[in-house]
Amino acid sequence: MKKAALISALVPVLLSACAAGPDYKRPTVDTPAAFKELGDWKPAEPREPAADNWWAAFGDPVLDDLQARLEVSNQNLRAAEAAYRQALALADAARASWFPAINATAGATRSASSAATAASGNAPPRNSFSLGATVSWELDVWGRIARTVEGVDASLAASAADLAAARLSARATLAQTYFQLRAAERQQALLDASVAAYGRALELTRNRYAAGVAGKVDVVQAESQLRSARAAALDASLSRSQYEHAIAVLLGQAPAAFTLASVDAPLTVAPVAVTLPSQLLERRPDIAAAERRVAAANAAIGAAQAARFPVLGLSGNTGFRNAQIEDLLTVPSRYWSLGPTLAAAIFDAGAKKAAVGQAQANWEKAVATYRQTVLVAFQEVEDNLAAMRLLEAAAVEQAAAVTAAAEAEAIALNQYRAGTVSYLNVVTAQATHLAARRSANDLATRRLLAAVQLAKNAGGGVGE
Repeated sequence: MKKAALISALVPVLLSACAAGPDYKRPTVDTPAAFKELGDWKPAEPREPAADNWWAAFGDPVLDDLQARLEVSNQNLRAAEAAYRQALALADAARASWFPAINATAGATRSASSAATAASGNAPPRNSFSLGATVSWELDVWGRIARTVEGVDASLAASAADLAAARLSARATLAQTYFQLRAAERQQALLDASVAAYGRALELTRNRYAAGVAGKVDVVQAESQLRSARAAALDASLSRSQYEHAIAVLLGQAPAAFTLASVDAPLTVAPVAVTLPSQLLERRPDIAAAERRVAAANAAIGAAQAARFPVLGLSGNTGFRNAQIEDLLTVPSRYWSLGPTLAAAIFDAGAKKAAVGQAQANWEKAVATYRQTVLVAFQEVEDNLAAMRLLEAAAVEQAAAVTAAAEAEAIALNQYRAGTVSYLNVVTAQATHLAARRSANDLATRRLLAAVQLAKNAGGGVGE
């Protein structure tokens, strides 16, 4: 029994050694030594060592909680997981082809012949009982099964990478939506503060108008400025509501059942860890999925080539057959047969040859898709490296612009109180200050979104 088990285990290995088709080699891609847009910019030292929870580098406990809830609630992730389990079942089904197929049969029939009745005058019906088993086993001489199993295993690995990519994409989308919500809150708080300041300015103009030291135009200008700020604050509130609804859907909840409390905190950009381009090929799940699909397409070429050769198999059957059920399980009722089978297509009008050509073309398509995926990955990292570097410099300049605009507003307001300038100077200074602060908030938001996107582009590379 041990020898039989050993032979059964070795046969697939020995037969796969002569598998038809080309052995797989990973397609070559041009990989730069370093990212161009990194330049002289040095990323900050990361605060979190783990790659599987890169969002923790942002130091936001609310985001951490949302990410934990995402894994069990997001419907897209559930669909990707189901697709992976489907690929796993297909792989198990393909591997089953290595082994014999055994089927059991049982039957009972009662029959009569009109010809026999006419000849004998009174031929009674006859009974027939049977109990048996059949065995069939395809010998993988040309490696068709081996290549098929190789292909489904590669497809399974690609499906696992698809699941990882879906998980990474969902987490990045959640982080970006969350930061956009917080940015809308900051924008609304900024506008609410401006509304309060503009309200005080309107009161000032009304008092001066009542005292006869200012014209009606000052009051109208101040009121227009106030109402514009109120409208902008309402628009920011709308944006926050829509981002909250989007987060609810990401978590698999109805928007009506989800509420996220506001937080009064500055927008903080996380440190970014950047891998080498060569390491990116191993980290990105979409690249891994594309590469595994090339391997599956390569195996399909071998399977298509092996299908052109005759199929060699072994088949056998054994059992019992008797007209009397009480004598069914006796030696005289026993029968058996065992022998090889050989099946080959004599004429198929070039169908199998066409299948090989189709598999070859599909492999070339998979290779091109893989190389394009790598190129796009490099582009995405370069794009967001440039964004991180340039937006950081822009934020420094914008902070100085906010300081200057605040000083200009204070000077204009004092001059207006002194009666040396018209209120138009105050309106202009206030508008400039508000625009500068809103631009600073937008830059902070864009830096956060770029950091999250860079984490996604690097396969989870923030906070490593």
